[in-house]
Amino acid sequence: MNYSLHNTVLFVENLSVAYDDRVVIKNINFEEKNVVIDGRTTGQTIAIVGRSGRGKSTLFKALTGLVQPTAGSVLIADTTRSDINAAKAVKEGDVGFVDQKYTLFRNKTISQTFEFALRHKNMSKAEKNDLIKTYLDSWGLEKFKDQYPCELSGGQRQRTAIIEQILSSGHYMVLDEPFSGLDVGNIESVKKSFRLITTQHDLNTVIFSTHDIELAVELADSIYVIGYPTLNGNIADYGTIVKHIDLKKMGLAWSEFDSQHLQLVKEIKEAMLQS
Repeated sequence: MNYSLHNTVLFVENLSVAYDDRVVIKNINFEEKNVVIDGRTTGQTIAIVGRSGRGKSTLFKALTGLVQPTAGSVLIADTTRSDINAAKAVKEGDVGFVDQKYTLFRNKTISQTFEFALRHKNMSKAEKNDLIKTYLDSWGLEKFKDQYPCELSGGQRQRTAIIEQILSSGHYMVLDEPFSGLDVGNIESVKKSFRLITTQHDLNTVIFSTHDIELAVELADSIYVIGYPTLNGNIADYGTIVKHIDLKKMGLAWSEFDSQHLQLVKEIKEAMLQS
């Protein structure tokens, strides 16, 4: 599929995070640009994979502004300015974050949760109501808008948590292991959520981690493997990016899963085992 790359949506430069004297991630560098396909709204889907303990969660905290880097920076597009190349340092609240628990307000219905998420937005009440209705309709939650979290299924809670973060933060969404422990039906629900996010705005950017490499290859158009690098024949004890796979360049993004995707799964697993 023909595509073009435009302004930068995510720029990570020399990112390092240490807790006390322990360096967890170091020298992480990557850049993602806005993907444009004529006649189609296409956001970005980025997968972060790696063995346990290699720093994926710490990287996510840095990407969402939940921890301050020891060194380096994370920049995202500044959509409040007219210059399409405008960027800003990420801060807490700029990037939505959904953990595996789908944490929601126990005392708020779905509608009330969405209203609360929009409380700081410079919009009229009518505009907020229209936006909420759009999400309720397109994400299949209209019939459940007056229900509380305890009355929702796991899939409904997850969709609610994702929309809440989209409404409060904007175009960026980080999901930590969204497929963990899910059955086949709920996995399909999450995949549908990804499609809904990325087809609603060109700048919408989904960043997720998973231990299921086949799902990463199926869903992502860009994959980063984080692991321990080998330096001078020795394995370091901090995480960094050891491999980047651009499925767009390979012609494998947005296409049916086939033997080429399976070969890529093997290559990623090998890179993980070596790091």
